[in-house]
Amino acid sequence: MMMYYTHEMSRLALTPARMLAGPQSKMLRHRLSPWSRIPGTRSIASALNVFEDLTRRYPKPAFNLEATVCDGETVLVRETIVKRKPFCQLKHFQRNIDRPDDPKLLIVAPLSGHFASLLRGTVEAMLPGHDVYITDWRDASLVPISEGNFGLDDYIDYVIDFIDNIGQDTHVLAVCQPVVPVLAATALMAQDDHPSAPRSLALMSGPVDGRVDPTEPCELASKHKLSWFRRNLIHTVPAPYPGTMRKVYPGFLQLTGFINMNFDRHLGAYRGLFRSIRDDDAQEVARHREFYDEYLAVMDLPDAYYLDTIERVFQEFHLARGCFRHRGRLVDPGAIRKTALMTIEGEKDDISSPGQTRAAHTLCTNIPDNRRVHHLQPGVGHYGTFNGRRWREEIAPRLQEFIRKA
Repeated sequence: MMMYYTHEMSRLALTPARMLAGPQSKMLRHRLSPWSRIPGTRSIASALNVFEDLTRRYPKPAFNLEATVCDGETVLVRETIVKRKPFCQLKHFQRNIDRPDDPKLLIVAPLSGHFASLLRGTVEAMLPGHDVYITDWRDASLVPISEGNFGLDDYIDYVIDFIDNIGQDTHVLAVCQPVVPVLAATALMAQDDHPSAPRSLALMSGPVDGRVDPTEPCELASKHKLSWFRRNLIHTVPAPYPGTMRKVYPGFLQLTGFINMNFDRHLGAYRGLFRSIRDDDAQEVARHREFYDEYLAVMDLPDAYYLDTIERVFQEFHLARGCFRHRGRLVDPGAIRKTALMTIEGEKDDISSPGQTRAAHTLCTNIPDNRRVHHLQPGVGHYGTFNGRRWREEIAPRLQEFIRKA
């Protein structure tokens, strides 16, 4: 608890300085202020503004997808919650148009520190031609301990329940971390001959087999015993959060790891922000904040889920080795016969290297060759596989074609 408590107290201690920094920056930069004419004042104002950015708390971002374009017609979009569960809600992007032939698509967002809105660009690209749903995971610090814990088996149960809720002929896209539990859920539904088993499954940039060209996160997991992760990374949520006393992997620790992987890049970004504020480059400031308002908004993960994933996915590779079990039952990807399979990877992915996701084809031995596709996108890293220009112009059209043919 002490680390979490210390982190919260540090935030609280900086609050007065942060609240003063913004108004002071505006005063120093205002054209009518006599201070603005003093040499070096704009640099001081810019530094205050950057300080405010670095010390404020970033809330859960909104999707802000209020409209889409279907066949040249602008269509309003309304977010609705189809099903609520303690650790996740199933969100539907309901378009104000009658298109019953559009495929139903469930996007399973990663539960890995960031909110589901990180996939805003993914949803936006698929909305014009698909009836889109997404898993909107909850911050574990907001879930009372009376709701019990949440592990990898629970994650699989949630996925099956959500697919069943959407109904037959649902297409599923798993982005990053969910590729293993979603593939396991699909296999279990196939083993049970479930009537709502996915019509197609697309796995994107995730560790189906982390033994293939291990990246830094994979090496970190294999470098330490599970007890090290439990001792050093699991902490107790303090008051006054609703999830007080819940054991979690805190989002601020996860974010620290993300930043350290590309520290020079983030340092350069904030140097750029300093110059942009100083030089009144509003477009660059807006571009920076659009990304970092999303990137710096993080959530806590339930300890059981996090430790399960470390052990079963990154240390012992259960699914890749054919020994993955769900509540004691052996999961057999070879049972998948009717679900089409697509895997998508980025050539420069430093989170899940090329080959880790493609390994799903080796496991799913009974899917016909004409119902399986692999796409390696040249020139993109992890984030670029599901957001940005390459995603919109090159990857999304291939995924859409795959879904239509499934």
